[in-house]
Amino acid sequence: MAEYKPKRTGSSGRSGGPPGQSRDLAVRVKSARGRKNSSTRWLQRQLNDPYVAAAKRDGYRGRAAYKLLEINDKLKFLNPGKRVVDLGCAPGGWLQVAARYCGEGKVVGIDLLPTEPVAGAQVIEGDVREPSDLDRVRDLLNGAQADIVLSDMAASSTGHKTTDHLRIIALIEISLDFAHEVLAPGGWFVVKILQGGAQGELQKQLAQCFDKVRVIKPPASRSDSSEAYIAASGYRGPPVKATADAADDASES
Repeated sequence: MAEYKPKRTGSSGRSGGPPGQSRDLAVRVKSARGRKNSSTRWLQRQLNDPYVAAAKRDGYRGRAAYKLLEINDKLKFLNPGKRVVDLGCAPGGWLQVAARYCGEGKVVGIDLLPTEPVAGAQVIEGDVREPSDLDRVRDLLNGAQADIVLSDMAASSTGHKTTDHLRIIALIEISLDFAHEVLAPGGWFVVKILQGGAQGELQKQLAQCFDKVRVIKPPASRSDSSEAYIAASGYRGPPVKATADAADDASES
């Protein structure tokens, strides 16, 4: 697979990296009666966002695909034959990227929301917290462990930074619990975070399970956002305490 390279211009292409702003004047959206100023600003930003235009050009389901492309361009963990599980996969942009790079492997996505089929991937409409849905993912992996667990999940924004930060920390912990069930030794865990006060403790927790923990803010992640991504590699298994607690629970049952 050819290495993902950013492109500044171009009318087509499968990769289509961080595109440059065209020479055309930026689109301005007039405020309409009944439309909030915040909605107008969001719409104007979307219309002038080169990543939104690139996603349409390159056939991706959203600008989020470029975040994964840029992370992979830096770390190169998506490779042919790798088994990938994408948590919270709707609308499917990350699945598209994973299927493109790991086509000879097995790419599985799961989300509470319906997700349109993605070529080269299998999708489950389910809940990552449900043991029965965990079993469905395992079945699609044919009993094998995953090499990579991805999560671009985020709760709906409340507009309160601390609350949003703590809510995404909770989602990361749910994703990590899932990863403990399916991730192979040496595997990768790549997850969205909104940076904040609880991040340090989370990174310490991840350092107990992985050889290396990095924080990356890809260019496609908006500069005015606290969004970043944690990429943990070299999975060693659950922390010793968690393993011991699980054994105690089993002996008492």
